[in-house]
Amino acid sequence: MSVSQGLKTLGRARLSFARESDIDEFAERLDLFERGEITSDQWRAFRLLRGTYGQRQLDDASMLRVKMPQGLLTADQLMAFADVADRYSRGFGHITTRQNIQLHFVKIHDAEPAQRRLAEAGLTTREACGNSVRNITACPHAGVSADEVFDVTPYSEALTRYLLRHPLSSSLPRKFKIAFEGCPDDHAKVSIHDIGWHARVKDGRRGFRVLVAGGTAILCKSGSELFEFLPAGDMFDVTEAIIRVYHRMGDYKHKAHNRMKFLIRSLGWERWREEFDTSLAEVRAAGGVRLPFDPEAPPIEGAPDWTRPAAPSVATIAREVLAAQLRGPGIRPETRPVTADVDAAFTRWAATNVRRQKQDGYATAIVTVPLGDLTSAQMRVLADLSHAFSDGQARVSVSQDLLFRWVPVAELPALYSRLAAADTLADVTSCPGAESCKLAVTQSRGLGRTLEQFLRDTPELVALAPDLDIKVSGCPNGCGQHHIAGIGFQGSLRKVEGRAVPQYFVMIGGGVDGGAASFGRVVAKIPARRCTAVVERLLRLYAAERQPNETSRAFLRRVEPARIKALLADLDAMTAETAAPDDYIDLAETTQFVPETMEGECAS
Repeated sequence: MSVSQGLKTLGRARLSFARESDIDEFAERLDLFERGEITSDQWRAFRLLRGTYGQRQLDDASMLRVKMPQGLLTADQLMAFADVADRYSRGFGHITTRQNIQLHFVKIHDAEPAQRRLAEAGLTTREACGNSVRNITACPHAGVSADEVFDVTPYSEALTRYLLRHPLSSSLPRKFKIAFEGCPDDHAKVSIHDIGWHARVKDGRRGFRVLVAGGTAILCKSGSELFEFLPAGDMFDVTEAIIRVYHRMGDYKHKAHNRMKFLIRSLGWERWREEFDTSLAEVRAAGGVRLPFDPEAPPIEGAPDWTRPAAPSVATIAREVLAAQLRGPGIRPETRPVTADVDAAFTRWAATNVRRQKQDGYATAIVTVPLGDLTSAQMRVLADLSHAFSDGQARVSVSQDLLFRWVPVAELPALYSRLAAADTLADVTSCPGAESCKLAVTQSRGLGRTLEQFLRDTPELVALAPDLDIKVSGCPNGCGQHHIAGIGFQGSLRKVEGRAVPQYFVMIGGGVDGGAASFGRVVAKIPARRCTAVVERLLRLYAAERQPNETSRAFLRRVEPARIKALLADLDAMTAETAAPDDYIDLAETTQFVPETMEGECAS
């Protein structure tokens, strides 16, 4: 099943994930569709499996989703993304909550050359969308975290290569998600995945606690424990068995109820477990599948041992990011380089964005990416900075941030001054929303940008709860992961005397810890333009009523929903008399809110 044979080596000796034959086939199928030799349904199913997703705009606009297995991104790949963003998209790309980068408003005939440029850097769109095994994600701190059990990166990459182009990977009832975590804290959110792997060591052997059938959206469910400890060498056999059962017994007809969590709910855990055990026995009877390395002695990522090039100057970076040429519809990143008075801010940044590595003398620096958006100019700057301060690579997180690892501790101030010049210092997680997604109700990116600007302007509020995460989704599906946020916003609408008002369900106290996911409780429905007041009131309530050493998430789980509802009651209430004219206009829009949801392609 390996896809590594004959592929060129790229960055830190990692083999390419791309195949030119995939792109050749994409071009051939597009030609067949345009000649009328395959139907629109056949073309849609095919292009989704090649990462090309139709947007709500009907004038030849597609989203191209590119997989970054384990969230790993080389400097050359950043440059490739920058080139594609400039040539074929809007001059910027969007980091997702599953370690992909999406490029929007790509014309369908530009998808082929875009894929070829990305393939040159080892990147693929294969099985990035559609009813397939999606990008396999992993903890961005893997390999350098001071408290990790072991580095999960080689195991995650091996499973990626095993399942990429696997005979069953692109013919499942629905999308299938896998994540790996090696730290006690669950940075990869393994408990909301179809298979979650959490590193363990037992009797001196490496292995994993295995969770199955987690998820959010219309059925929020924390993954169930399949194995308390599974030896690492059994990974492929167990994965193969799970996927075979899902492929054979999953629901191919009902789009809203065909994730694996619904299959297990319909069968019952005991019946599903029997089917799994039978499938696993079949896999093992056929010889099983072994890891491509000794599970007790995987490849180890070492410290950079080469001379790093000089970093570009602060002035050069500021000039480059300001010169970015952005175009097209929707919300565009607004770069505002900071080149003065950064010394005082460095101390605050170091407290929240820097983690000491287990390797002496090195640190990991978290590069905050507002709304997950990076302009092509910022990508090129970050590529240069990865060479100068890191190891020529970066990793992206499920919070839509980017991490530089292997940064010498003494060089952190110099890195910070350049990140400030590149304008990468504020953060709220958001999905693309109604800007491009067919399913979204509201402009989640508009709310995300509004909240980020509000927090930038009120740093004293951020200081009240620096651990708090805020996530926004434009619909219940939860691509912004609002269900597991300290404060989550889910797009919706209300009618005020027949007129539509964009609003958000406010959820509080969600998160992933202790090996399980907890999902936010709905405490209010707030018109979109009042959501900044929600954040301010919740932060001030936490500051006033928190217990000693109580985290913001723990507080929001503890506080009675009635208390929050009373706190937000005046924001929730709206009549025709109290509504302002802007309340009928969604954030980032200029015309009256007219919600329009379409049939999405998530389950096509």
